[in-house]
This record gives sequence, structure tokens and C-alpha cells, in this order.
Amino acid sequence: MNLGTIKRVLATEAALELIERLRAKHGDLMFHQSGGCCDGSSPMCFAVGDFMVGSSDVCMGEIGGARFYMSSSQFEYWKHTQLIIDVVPGRGGMFSLDNAEGLRFLTRSRIFDDAELERIEDAESCA
Repeated sequence: MNLGTIKRVLATEAALELIERLRAKHGDLMFHQSGGCCDGSSPMCFAVGDFMVGSSDVCMGEIGGARFYMSSSQFEYWKHTQLIIDVVPGRGGMFSLDNAEGLRFLTRSRIFDDAELERIEDAESCA
């Protein structure tokens, strides 16, 4: 029985709605999880081309059609964890597009179980 691929990064409905609102204002988007090692950290949202992805950055997947990256060293820490991107009231990072919306993206996480570890989406599939 093929149970399908498990995604490394997901987004809540609230996050998907904010992504669409930001895309309408700024065009195509991308995310970078810069720093933050635990629940509650904030990924940065940029218009495509406004942030240079480095050669050591890893593409975790896509949310709402926007690629989601983090550094390879941080990926080593998170590789057994599914990231769930949500939205909460507040201000995002200074250069993140969510900053002016009165909302900010928030990373929640959960550890993959043993069965899921065999079915995780390739982390570089969107690079």
C-alpha cells in the first residue's frame, strides 16, 4: 500500500490566506527560515528576487506556491521535523513582507514518526 510522500513543510489555512494576500501585493514569494531553533520562530517572507538564496541553503518544499528555504546547517537540526507555518497577530521580521499586515508567520513543528521518516519528501526537490 502506497501511503504517499510526507511533506517537510506545511501551511495552515490562515498562512495560505496571508500568502495569497501578500502575493497580490508583491508578486511571487519565497520564504527563508533564518535562525530560530524551535517552535515560535518566524520565517521571513520575501518577494522572489529580494533575497539571495545561498548555495548552502536547502529547499524544504513549497507552501502556497512559495518555496521555503533554510540553511543546510539548520536543516541538519530540523531534518526529522515537519514544519507547520501558521499566522499569529503581531509584527513580522523587519524585512519580511508580513511586517505591515498586523500578522506574522510562525513556525510550529512536530517530529516525524518512524513510518513517516521513510516517506519524507526530498528536501532539494524544489531547488
